[in-house]
Amino acid sequence: MAHLAPYPLAALARRMLRELEQREAIFDLPARKFVRGDPRRDLSVRFHGHTAATPFGPAAGPNTQLAQNIVLSWLAGGRVLELKTVQVNDRLTIPRPCIDMQTVGYNVEWSQELTLEESLEEYAKAAMLIRILEASGVLGLAPGMERTVFDLSVGYDLAGIRSERVQAFIRGMMDAAPTIERLRCELPAEIGLLRDLDFPDRISGTVTLSTFHGCPPREIEGIAEFLMRDLGLACVVKLNPTLLGPGALRELLHEQLGYTDVAVPDDAFAKDTTWEQAVDFLGRLADVAASLGVGFGVKLTNTLIALNHRSVFPPSERVMYLSGPPLHVLAMHLARRVRRTFGDRISISFSAGVERANFANAVALGLVPVTACTDLLKTGGYGRPFGYFEELGRRMDAVGAATIDEFIVRAYGPAGDAAAGPASGQAGGVPPTSEEVAAAALRNTERYVEGLASDPRYAAPRNRKTPRKIGRRLQLFDCLTCDKCIPVCPNDANFTFVLPSSAEVPVTERRQIATFADFCNDCGNCDTFCPEDGGPYLLKPRIFVSRERWLRDAPRDAILVEPGAITGRFAGVEYRVADGAGAAVAEPVGPAQPGGAAQQSAAAARYHHILRRLKDALLAPSEVNYVTEVL
Repeated sequence: MAHLAPYPLAALARRMLRELEQREAIFDLPARKFVRGDPRRDLSVRFHGHTAATPFGPAAGPNTQLAQNIVLSWLAGGRVLELKTVQVNDRLTIPRPCIDMQTVGYNVEWSQELTLEESLEEYAKAAMLIRILEASGVLGLAPGMERTVFDLSVGYDLAGIRSERVQAFIRGMMDAAPTIERLRCELPAEIGLLRDLDFPDRISGTVTLSTFHGCPPREIEGIAEFLMRDLGLACVVKLNPTLLGPGALRELLHEQLGYTDVAVPDDAFAKDTTWEQAVDFLGRLADVAASLGVGFGVKLTNTLIALNHRSVFPPSERVMYLSGPPLHVLAMHLARRVRRTFGDRISISFSAGVERANFANAVALGLVPVTACTDLLKTGGYGRPFGYFEELGRRMDAVGAATIDEFIVRAYGPAGDAAAGPASGQAGGVPPTSEEVAAAALRNTERYVEGLASDPRYAAPRNRKTPRKIGRRLQLFDCLTCDKCIPVCPNDANFTFVLPSSAEVPVTERRQIATFADFCNDCGNCDTFCPEDGGPYLLKPRIFVSRERWLRDAPRDAILVEPGAITGRFAGVEYRVADGAGAAVAEPVGPAQPGGAAQQSAAAARYHHILRRLKDALLAPSEVNYVTEVL
């Protein structure tokens, strides 16, 4: 199984700035999809004592683990960045594939894949890269768009969170000065004065608590109180959709939405917190937060546990976790319950089936932040939120709102009627009071949730269609080169390069696809959206720049690029081509290969040509990729 490997900060910084200058892109996201803000609208929101430039962000998951993931989420408009959940058990064995986005969205594990120490460094690197982009002025951001909140996410039990290693991680995020100063020395000299920026020492002052399904209510309360009382952190508690109870949840999921194939096991309800228990401890935690003067809220929701009936995941996995459109309906019904019970006493952050069509609706409900994960894993990837902001801007203009508060008050009119027009003065007039905003948020919640379960957008028939396949198997070179595999990779592992055709290596496509293996964790998402069979992450050239990791990956086919040489492993045989060498060396590393000496010699000659041309193509001066920056 592939394992993620962090990338040097200096190489990330060089790649980021060079790619923007040469290709008008950063980490393969085109500049036309950057969310830069609009001076005509103030999209800023408050999040537990902090100001964020937009209400959007990525949910804790595959889009907030590596430094480049986080930068891409920020370029997509995310200004409340919920970092991937860390825990004391940071050496997990995760089933592969682990993501299934063929229809609504399923996964079997999205917990951390780096060590705690690596996670701290990745988050610090991301914060520094974002600060470099802000200070450089190369993005042309609207005023205020630099305001960003990094939200920690920790789990999963009190003993683990109290452990010395998790505490060291949290302390390192609250005071990152030693990490920042060590990393500053790694920044390349060519970025000049940007090396001397005032990188913030405090990366985070808020935390979202994620707990296991079945975590006892007293345990959840104890962890949240510890985080607030002992560490002084604003705390958001992530809740499970099972709080709706078996009757209400199954009525919505099966009867109204039609997802009769999704079986939520009885023990999910038996083990999880009940609604009554949640109301009890949330009220007490709100009181604790008020007495301490720190923020407190809930996040709606975690994914929905369901019995594994998908062929994608190993049969050893009894359960899987549902996300996407049906979860949006469940989570919104739970949001209405929370609002009816607590009003604006407890703030709500939201993550469930967020997409272009409903992002503005969620913002109009006063949810902060409104985060996405499943939608970012679909065709277009980090480019998709650009459409969220286009739609939000259109909706704000339609009701004459220049701020998020004005939009909340005016979105559905004074009586919750979308056609009724603005509910308070014209844009540029007296801003709405906090009481008006809170009342409108509750009113909008009631209006939006009321007809949500009957919206065909969220029903099973609309969400059964799978990505189209053309019935052809991928090869090492040449494919449709549709580039779908590039943006759907949350880690930016897949990339293109130019390989001119030759007599020795004839190709039909000028641009070819490869995978930077250090960023590929075999999640399988690129295979879902590739029109051809086999999976780019398995069949396209898998490129390593570390011999140790390349050897550890054996016996899988893979290519190692080193200074002065390139080595390929194909069907258990290694072929190495060094600069200036006229012949390849074949070293069997497994059982003897079939065929005689002539066949083996022909194979060696073929792979010699492939490797030589591949090395020249990957390292061409015109290329911008993760290989060129470390060699």
